[in-house]
Amino acid sequence: MPAALKPATRAVWARRHISTTICPKSLISAQSLSWLEKFRAARRLKGIELRELGARDADAFLVIENELTAENNNAHG
Repeated sequence: MPAALKPATRAVWARRHISTTICPKSLISAQSLSWLEKFRAARRLKGIELRELGARDADAFLVIENELTAENNNAHG
């Protein structure tokens, strides 16, 4: 089918400069959800000791922290 005849694809989720045409919830892996839950628990307990984590966990926590900081900066600026 020629591109001009295809129906327009619509975003199902958008936030600032990011959007997707498929549900992002279905793309979250069990491991990603585990990192998010561990990160949240560590923050609620007021401490994340990166040196006590494995390399993959520490990397995930740093990525989550950076994204959270960027989100908070955008919300307040």
